Amino acid sequence: MRALPLLALLFGGCMSVPVLAANSSPEAGEWLSKLAQAEQKQSYQGAFVYERNGSFSSHDIWHRVQSGKVSERLLQLDGASQEIVRVDGKVQCVSGALADGVGAPPDAAARVLDPLKLIIWYDLSMAGTSRVAGRDAVIVTLTPRDQHRYAFELHLDRETGLPLRSLMLNDKGQLLERFQMTRLDTANLPSDRDLQPSADCKPVAPEPGAKSESVAGWRSDWLPPGFELINSAVRTDSADKRSISSLMYDDGLTRFSVFLEPIDDKGTDTRVQLGPTAAVSRHLNTPSGKVMVTVVGEIPLGTAERVALSMRPQDIQARQ
Repeated sequence: MRALPLLALLFGGCMSVPVLAANSSPEAGEWLSKLAQAEQKQSYQGAFVYERNGSFSSHDIWHRVQSGKVSERLLQLDGASQEIVRVDGKVQCVSGALADGVGAPPDAAARVLDPLKLIIWYDLSMAGTSRVAGRDAVIVTLTPRDQHRYAFELHLDRETGLPLRSLMLNDKGQLLERFQMTRLDTANLPSDRDLQPSADCKPVAPEPGAKSESVAGWRSDWLPPGFELINSAVRTDSADKRSISSLMYDDGLTRFSVFLEPIDDKGTDTRVQLGPTAAVSRHLNTPSGKVMVTVVGEIPLGTAERVALSMRPQDIQARQ
């Protein structure tokens, strides 16, 4: 589930980091630590609403932590049934529209918030209190220190630290995404039956021909400060046998992915923003032929485009 599913730069010199960190609230950092621990140790069940790009949906959620294993099931209650089951952050099965094109990535471990890392790229502050789903909450804000990421406002349950409401905001303070609990039960442990997927939930297996690599033949000449490569893979398309490389980057709170696919002269450059999600595709000429580079993630559109234009074959860089 986003704690959120759901955060001046380092290049100013090593001495700039303590100064930047001093602008953040120690109390806010403590609450983020409590949040990180709660999502790994606290079982619960409940319901939430999700708003994105002007559309709303409601969901039931079951989240159980048992013997160090985190199991989670989400069920969409509006329109066509959609369901997803995860274990330790890895998707086990999906149903409905979610099933289209879903494959198991090579390393989809759930992220754990690290306040010591986040204070480098975000200003952490306390912004008062609120009441959500009948529960008292504290408000923690994460304001980005540059233009390459979005701001967050987190309403955390005072008793457990779990997220009751999460707002993602752009640089103008406009709402991009909202998550909000409408019911939270931490007293009753979800049962095996609660976590059992329905018959329509299709198991997710690694895509044929996919393999993990430390670097999937590509790297970027430029990345937003703080983002690091967390996994990469190469898979073979079953239709035309072309190799498609994918790389995922993370700053401790936000992730984006880069896909690289050999093309002929087909395809057009695109630049689309849907709520918080940017999708940018650009042609790239390489010694081996044309490649379509696509960047998708919850980062500003200009940042996604700069990443797309900076992608280079790994072997070419190695000789430079």
